Amino acid sequence: MTGAPEIQVSAAVIVDAAGRLLVVRKRGTECFMQPGGKPEPGETPAETLVRELDEELGATVSVDDLRPLGRYVTQAANEAGHVLVADCFAVDLDPAAVQARAEIEEMRWITEAEASALPLAPLIDLLRPQFWN
Repeated sequence: MTGAPEIQVSAAVIVDAAGRLLVVRKRGTECFMQPGGKPEPGETPAETLVRELDEELGATVSVDDLRPLGRYVTQAANEAGHVLVADCFAVDLDPAAVQARAEIEEMRWITEAEASALPLAPLIDLLRPQFWN
């Protein structure tokens, strides 16, 4: 992955009380991934995620609601030949309070068993120990 163009994003790990992970699929793509997205000029990674969660899911959270998980680097799911650099945060959201909006075509709460049947972004495999052991 060295030398490949980088895509910087902020991503949310959202797990409900039943242990299901929230994944989304953006319009025109195949892979399911964490909610989140690219920063706008001047935004911190946490500010980016707060904005993206509102835009994509209608979720109102603050920077203080986010729990940093670290920075992860992997191949990008939807941009061939690109490296994804993701600042990841855990956040709690009520499943009844979110809905697919903006560019989100589909949203699912999945169990670990269900994950094997879906096309998942590579970042999910790196983050798996954060939500499924």
